[in-house]
Order: sequence, then C-alpha cells, then structure tokens
Amino acid sequence: MKFEAILFDCDGVLVDSEPLTLGVLQGMLAERGWNLSPDECERLFLGRQVRSQRALIEARTGQPLTDAWMDAFYARRNEALRTRLRAMPGAVQAAQAAHRLCGGRIACASGADRAKVELQLAKVGLLALFDGRIFSGHEMPATKPAPDVYLAAARHLRCAPERCLVIEDTTVGVTAGKAAGAIVWALCPEGAEQAEALRGHGADRLFASMAELPALLAPA
Repeated sequence: MKFEAILFDCDGVLVDSEPLTLGVLQGMLAERGWNLSPDECERLFLGRQVRSQRALIEARTGQPLTDAWMDAFYARRNEALRTRLRAMPGAVQAAQAAHRLCGGRIACASGADRAKVELQLAKVGLLALFDGRIFSGHEMPATKPAPDVYLAAARHLRCAPERCLVIEDTTVGVTAGKAAGAIVWALCPEGAEQAEALRGHGADRLFASMAELPALLAPA
C-alpha cells in the first residue's frame, strides 16, 4: 500500500540513545543499591518512562523516587546525549527518503519528554526535518504502550491512522502503533528472540537496519 504519512519513534530508531540513557539509569540505580546488569536494565526499562516504574524502583532501592532524583537523572542523561549521541546508521537518509515520499507528511512520535527529543534530533541534524511535527508521550493523557502519541501525530497530519506507517523498535512501541490502527514496521537487528517478541506484539514487517528503509519504501 502507499502510505500517506510515516511516523517515527525516536530512541533506537532515529538516534542510538538507548545504551546511553540506560547506562546512566543503571549507574544511578546502583548508587542506590540496586545493581542491574545491562540486559536486566534493558528488559525492565527499554521503551518505558522511568516514572512509570516508580513502584518497582522504590521497592528495590528502599528509597522514594523524588523529583530531585529525577532531575539529577535528566541532567546526567542529557549530558551523555549532548556529548556522545549518534544517529542510528542510515536513519538520516531514511527520514529524508520518507519526507520526499510523503510530501513532508512525517512526524516523530516518542514516549520521551519533548526536551530530550528535540535535543537528540538537533544533535544528529534532524530537527529541521521534523520541526512542528514532534509529539511527546509526556504531553498525552497516556504514553506508550497507549496509542495517544501516534493518534495525535496522525491527527495533526490529517491522515487516518490506518494510512500511516509507524517505525518502531520496541514491543512497547509496536503495541502503541498497532493500538492506534497503523501499519507497524519494526527495526530488528538482534536476531530471532527479538524478532519473535516484536512479531508477537503485532509488528507487520521486520527489517535489520535503518539503511534498508529507503529501498523498502520505494514504490514498486
């Protein structure tokens, strides 16, 4: 089918931010006595807001999740992003191709806070391409896996959700895109276990690299 709009997740799709963000979180939780391996941290927090895991964090650390702690997390996270963030390989070219194909009807629909999304897109040279079409789950009644952020993006672009293509990389995001009624393609570079999880949550197509996307989008 010809998609009328293409809606991109940000973290892990456009930018390679997840190892940086999860690394900061892992370190700060260790400082509170909760020692997680990188794999455990990813399993518990990938694609989710930290605040959404408040009960778990408080139970495992024995300390409240305060605004001051969250502010410190955001500050350390943002410093890591400002100094070390890179685009996902092929993501800039993929976003440019989508923009051409859809006549500019693309959006970035993220579960992250707006400041983070804008910082990241600016860092990798994508902010101008998505300017005015950035949507944050923090500004919605509910964030991913709820569909709100994708529904808001589709509504802004005046496009029925079922005519939109969503590009995701996590089961949380795939669930959100499918709940919105969109077609969802999932970035899946890590093999059979990841593929099974993404398909199990409804992904319509898997691809291994953002560099593949322009060819996949090209009209037959």
